[in-house]
Amino acid sequence: MDQPPSPSDCASMAEVRAGVDEVDRQLIALIERRFGYMDAAARIKPARDLVRDEERKSDVLARVDAAAAASGLDRGLIARLYEELIERSIAHEFRRWDELREL
Repeated sequence: MDQPPSPSDCASMAEVRAGVDEVDRQLIALIERRFGYMDAAARIKPARDLVRDEERKSDVLARVDAAAAASGLDRGLIARLYEELIERSIAHEFRRWDELREL
């Protein structure tokens, strides 16, 4: 499949929509990969109380805030999106940790 043009090269709404659809496909693939890492963490962590790691969460939020600021993105929006993503990732990891140990 041909890649859509870059945003600055779009000349029609069809190209814009194709670009958005391609970005959405990539985002879904990346979220799937991120959750794969949560599966790996659930497998590796020896104790359930290690699943929630507030220090790590703070580090991630600080890094994405810096990246959002450097990119000129709405930092509040990125913070809200990542807060939700991280909390859903933690919930997923708890479920996987329990499933792997049949709790």
